[in-house]
Amino acid sequence: MPDSRITFGRIQSAFRSIIRNEHLLLVALALVIGCLSGAAVIALREAIEAIELFWFSVTTDMLSRYEIEVPAWRLVLAPIIGGLAVGLITWKFMPNERNQGVADVIEASAMKAGQMSSRVGLVSAINSAISVGSGASVGREGPAVHLGASLAGWIGRRLHLSRSLARTLLGCGVAAAVSASFNAPIAGALFATEVVVGQYALKTFAPVVVASVAGTALSHIHFGEVSAFLLGDNHISSFWEFPAFIGLGIVSAVAAIVLMQSIFAAQHLSNRVKAPLWMKPAMAGLIVGIIAIWLPQVMGVGYGFVEWAILGQFEIKLLIMIGIAKIICTALCLGFGFSGGIFSPALVVGAAVGSSYGLIAASVFPELASGVGVYTVVGMGAVAAAVLGAPISTTLIIFEITGDYQLSLAVMLAIVVSTELTHNLYGQSFFAVQLKKRSIDLRDGFEHEVMNAIKVRHILDHSNNIAAETIGTETLIKDIRKKLSASTTGELFVVKSTGELFGTITLHDCGETLFDQECDQAVDASEIARVHPPILQESDNLIDAMRVMRESGEDHIAVIRDPHTQKFSGCVHHRDVMTAYNRALLKVRHEEHNQ
Repeated sequence: MPDSRITFGRIQSAFRSIIRNEHLLLVALALVIGCLSGAAVIALREAIEAIELFWFSVTTDMLSRYEIEVPAWRLVLAPIIGGLAVGLITWKFMPNERNQGVADVIEASAMKAGQMSSRVGLVSAINSAISVGSGASVGREGPAVHLGASLAGWIGRRLHLSRSLARTLLGCGVAAAVSASFNAPIAGALFATEVVVGQYALKTFAPVVVASVAGTALSHIHFGEVSAFLLGDNHISSFWEFPAFIGLGIVSAVAAIVLMQSIFAAQHLSNRVKAPLWMKPAMAGLIVGIIAIWLPQVMGVGYGFVEWAILGQFEIKLLIMIGIAKIICTALCLGFGFSGGIFSPALVVGAAVGSSYGLIAASVFPELASGVGVYTVVGMGAVAAAVLGAPISTTLIIFEITGDYQLSLAVMLAIVVSTELTHNLYGQSFFAVQLKKRSIDLRDGFEHEVMNAIKVRHILDHSNNIAAETIGTETLIKDIRKKLSASTTGELFVVKSTGELFGTITLHDCGETLFDQECDQAVDASEIARVHPPILQESDNLIDAMRVMRESGEDHIAVIRDPHTQKFSGCVHHRDVMTAYNRALLKVRHEEHNQ
């Protein structure tokens, strides 16, 4: 018995030491997150397929590949009913009445310390399953990424992890979701670090890899060890083709820009349409359904079309029509409120562009041109990388899917050209533009997070808000003259007897009245005060403070408790804001350095 107690005590001691070692704990959590995210991706795909079978009796991939007779009324009715369901769910349950996706994961990583809502993640997944399953032209990988990240964010919040560890855990959820979707563990790990986490440090990369492998293993167990696409036998005929791949990169950049611009144009159009929010997805669904009567390839994720394009089963005229229709349908679906990702539509558009380009190249240089499948795969990678802003992980996805090193060289070359052109002509990736439209700049993500977390009430130092620089509304001009002479800031705050801010007085506000002794007893503060000065509320953050100071050109800003009471709380100076920011920045950097 004593021996057993000693053994148990040693086990407890060892367990406590593991928990104290945050990196070992993170690796263990990464394994759990990888399994959970992989299972969530499997559940999402099964839900999508179940809804597709309900509406069409086959999956939408089958619609793309075979001449299957589906009644036109089903093709039209499915996205309409699906749109109504998505619109109502979004209207009732989603924050800001907006569906969420990869951009929100990036925002959570950069500016919210990896914190995400599991409830919002689940509702978004349900919306996405309905959207894709009913035939909307959206992707399933974006929702999978958001779902995996939501699970990771929920666990990180429940365990009260630090900012750095929570962000890494978020990357684990993303990596597992991507790897489970494509059976591509290396690409999953790289996508998470490239797009979401933003760093390749070993302490971050190791748990992300563990989660990615776990997600892939679970996907292999359920779906089998098969790639996302059936590729056939595609090899590059000659290195003389590489100039043609550069040209395909240029064309792909144009296609990527058109796709992104179309989506944001559709969002702008949606905002101008006078209709209830819950009805707008159904409006887009109606158009998609009508187009699908003639071009069913536009429905769903479109991977069936991609496979047949790789195998060279389409003529150039049909490819161009499908590519244009896919851009229109994707723009309407995402712009009018369907829930889904952009990656799958980008692959479909890239497949249409690449296959068309390959047919043209083969007609011009039949002796040098490779098969159409090569150009299809290269076009897929080039368009998707330009849209996602993820050239490294996209290249690796293609490499893991094809296993062809030479083909990956061509993909890499086209991706470099397309992403560089898109960056210079359009500016940023689709996700970065989404966040920029919400006034979020990823380039200042960490600093933005620090400034957003500190409220004005936290930096309001009443010992610096000199009481002598606060005057009443009935203070005479002669007394104002004396106080301004003694003021260290050159500004007085006029406060009513009830404690409400009335206005401010500076030397400029007084003008000649300040030096006119005939006004000493005739003019008081209420007559010369500036009654609408720049102000801050206690609940404002440092970003608001810097903005007010920049727009007003003043360094000394009055602070009120709230806009309803207008109670004067004090004032902050530019140096107070910068001091608070620097202290917070140093504190976070110190914490991360010690982890």
